[in-house]
Amino acid sequence: MSERGLLARRAGLVALGTFASRVLGLLRVSVMAAVFPVLLTDAFIIAFTIPNTLRMVLGEGAVSNAFVPVFSEVRTKHGEAAAKRFFARFTGTLGALLVATCVVGVLLAPLLGLGYAGGYLRQPERFELVVSLTRWLFPVLAFAGLAALATGVLNILGHFAAPAFAPALQNAAMIAAPFVLAAPLAALGMSPIMALAFGALLGGLLQLAVQLPPLRRAGMLPQPELGFRDPEVRHALALMAPLVLSLGVYQLNMMLSRLFTSFLPVGSQSYLDYGNRVIEIPQGMFALAIASAALPTLARLRSEGKHEELLALFHDSLRLTLFIALPASAALFALAEPVAAVLFGRGAFGPAHIVETARSLAVQGLGVWAVASIRVVIPMFAAHQDTRTPVLASAVNLVTFLIFSASLLGVLDHVAIALANGLAASLQLAILLFRLRKRIGPLGLGPVLLSSARVLLASLAMALAAHLAARQVNWTAPSSELLRIAQFSIVAGVALAIFLAAALVLRIPELGELGRTVRRRKSRAT
Repeated sequence: MSERGLLARRAGLVALGTFASRVLGLLRVSVMAAVFPVLLTDAFIIAFTIPNTLRMVLGEGAVSNAFVPVFSEVRTKHGEAAAKRFFARFTGTLGALLVATCVVGVLLAPLLGLGYAGGYLRQPERFELVVSLTRWLFPVLAFAGLAALATGVLNILGHFAAPAFAPALQNAAMIAAPFVLAAPLAALGMSPIMALAFGALLGGLLQLAVQLPPLRRAGMLPQPELGFRDPEVRHALALMAPLVLSLGVYQLNMMLSRLFTSFLPVGSQSYLDYGNRVIEIPQGMFALAIASAALPTLARLRSEGKHEELLALFHDSLRLTLFIALPASAALFALAEPVAAVLFGRGAFGPAHIVETARSLAVQGLGVWAVASIRVVIPMFAAHQDTRTPVLASAVNLVTFLIFSASLLGVLDHVAIALANGLAASLQLAILLFRLRKRIGPLGLGPVLLSSARVLLASLAMALAAHLAARQVNWTAPSSELLRIAQFSIVAGVALAIFLAAALVLRIPELGELGRTVRRRKSRAT
């Protein structure tokens, strides 16, 4: 199978698993919104943000940008035994770093709470709840980091199924937790929102455990050992150093977002987070899936010196990402209120909550294409073992975010945070592409831009049709679940039909490729 076909097949598998996780994630926040008041969900969202963003540094970030390139290089040059030895030593080293970070995080939870939720000091009980939740949630970091490492190895070895579906287990555990644990915890005098923290802990453990059997079958479940003196481990740690700084900038960005929002009215944290969960479907299900599937091949092609094939795979990754992200941006902007009403409009989540969440979702939706593209561009730097450039781009992102947040916060409240993040991501993407061209030469993005222009036109036509159709319904009025879902299905169906018709008229190549893929699968099935 060609590299393009292999990429599409692997990305499809990862996307399917990610889709399951994202759908369960939406169900999780829907349960949160219906069961708990926004006063409690605000506190949980802040506490969960702290280990979750650190997971991106010491988990997914360390694996994709430091471990995978070095593991691929060791495996290519020195063979399976050397790769297995490197994996054992990196696992022990990363595990030690994760445990140390968890201990420090638990001890410094009050200071972290101050940095992320200083506005809650005016309400001591609310602030103490953030601190308590933070302490319980920090061990999730260790489980998630080791699970990400297992995912990286399995993906390199060509195993994508278990890693793709593993994250869904955490969401499943957190969905069940409020129904099983909230009442008993309340009876013990604890806040019922603590049920979500215990669900997250169990889910993190399951996410790691489910990947151990395929690792064992692949012969890649060695005894972890400390490897600070191992040259390959030290090389990977050296690659991690600027990466930690880069993602540390992102961590600072998230901290400031939460801190600014903690001074806004009750519910602001929840409105932002619920909108973010929705946009994570196109960003995570497709962009992250494509990036995850492409990274091992990019690293291998780079180590083999196959520049033209590397560039062609990058083009395919970016083109596929924009084919999904551009219409997603348009649709989420046009259908923000219907989406918020269908997903969250029940129980404790009333009409005013729907409107505020829709405002956040519409603005965040506009930035989907930029964030999704960033996730596909960064692996190119990882493949070239360049972790310094993302530091520069992330720093610019932070400065841009601060400027726009400070300028707009008093006018737009929580929507200012969403808008500032989108604008900062767009500038970050431009810098990454500029620096990539400086590093490897002309990128040859002309065909990608032409294809994306056609996709953008089809997306705008869809957004206009979706907006006109959605205006026919009062989405905040009391309504039965089935009626609201039926109304949304009709509106979404109209939007999809318009997009497909426009794509056919504009002869968007990705649509034809999708049709050929479906026909091939049907022929195989028959």
